[in-house]
Amino acid sequence: MEAEEIDRLLTRLDPVISSQSALVHVNPPGTPTVAVIGDTHGDWRSTRAAMEWFLESPSTRAFVGLGDYIDRAPPDCPGGSAVNALYLLSIEAAHPDRVFLIQGNHETARRIPVSPHSLPDEMASQWGEDRRRYSRLLGLLERGPLAGYTSSGVFLAHGGFPSRLASPWTERFRSVDETLLAELAWRDIAASRLDRGLSPSFNEEAMNEFLRATGLHVFLRGHDPGVVGRPLYHDRCLTLHTSRMYERYGGILVAHVPLDRPVNSLRDIEVLRLRPESGSPVRKTPRRTRAPPNGAPAPNGRSDRRPANGH
Repeated sequence: MEAEEIDRLLTRLDPVISSQSALVHVNPPGTPTVAVIGDTHGDWRSTRAAMEWFLESPSTRAFVGLGDYIDRAPPDCPGGSAVNALYLLSIEAAHPDRVFLIQGNHETARRIPVSPHSLPDEMASQWGEDRRRYSRLLGLLERGPLAGYTSSGVFLAHGGFPSRLASPWTERFRSVDETLLAELAWRDIAASRLDRGLSPSFNEEAMNEFLRATGLHVFLRGHDPGVVGRPLYHDRCLTLHTSRMYERYGGILVAHVPLDRPVNSLRDIEVLRLRPESGSPVRKTPRRTRAPPNGAPAPNGRSDRRPANGH
């Protein structure tokens, strides 16, 4: 894509991408299953592969991203972060009631700084210096929710969950302060060796207390490559990544979450492992695991058959 195409697409998306509430109920009518992806970090090849399932039948399916669509793009993805974000936003614009792009800590970089934040440099390198173009793109991503939940019993967020709840529990999301933002987008899990320190890590006891208070049963998250694909806390917590940049940690994973029946544990969720070279499913493990719409940027080029390096 040329710079002029980027600008025209941003102009088309601005009036149709709505600002969502901090918490969304993922419950499109007539939808038995929702696909959930983890961090993609500019890897539009993996994003495109994961999106194929949804685009085969968008009127009967749904799609959720758990954040971190930008920064750390693989070297074989020209325009990496921007193309990945615009591709997802274009599909959201075409299916606003079925595509939910939850913000991760990289999308909230203007509220809580993150490093690396390579989106500005990626855009400048590909299309020239234009801070307004960067600001417009990040502004669209900032319209996404910070968390979601399903009637089948799944909580969805990039990092963690609130340590303090109101009654009803959904009221806690009505006003997002810095504490809540850090808990949702930055919170680490105690089972990991990572502790970024912006919000206290959560353990199994804290997670179970949150799930009991909300009536939910399973937590799907991204954020931490060190625990990708590992069912934790008695099959009630799973971390997903959907980027070749972290493929060596636990695979390129996509979860298919039932919406038409209860989800009591990770055993009720199907997780697909995508091939890094083609994006097609390799195998399905119950414990782990087409063309874009009009106006969407069409990621192109063949997939690199070598796993991308970097962290």
